[in-house]
Amino acid sequence: MNDSLLVTCPHCARLNRVPRAKLQQPAAGKCGGCGRPLFGNGPVPLTSRNFEALAAKQDLPLLVDVWAEWCGPCRMMAPVFEQASHQLEPRIRLAKLDSEAEPELAGRFAIRSIPTLLLLHRGREVARTAGAMPLPQLLAWVRTQAAPVLAA
Repeated sequence: MNDSLLVTCPHCARLNRVPRAKLQQPAAGKCGGCGRPLFGNGPVPLTSRNFEALAAKQDLPLLVDVWAEWCGPCRMMAPVFEQASHQLEPRIRLAKLDSEAEPELAGRFAIRSIPTLLLLHRGREVARTAGAMPLPQLLAWVRTQAAPVLAA
């Protein structure tokens, strides 16, 4: 097992090598490029510009909340997803994909309803679920779905 992982900086999209042991700590390090924290700022906005770096190049699983401003259930899910980021990071990166602002990226995953949660690892979809849910249910779903990926 490799003792470090590649982690994408949410600010400058630079890949950083982070020791696995450091990912067990709340403050999992700073970017070697821009010097800003790698975690702790909540979900990262996912765009066509940073998708490849966040979804395909880093070793961490990426949990994506696909949403739209006009969607009531999406607005209900937003604070839950924010809370989840503080409990799941730094072992899992969380991101928000605005389906209205990034229709081509949302279309890549054939999103048919929102909110939709996608769990991605190294660019491929591992799991998906649709609909708003309370924090305990969200955490249970993510931990169950991500367990095989995190064990690898």
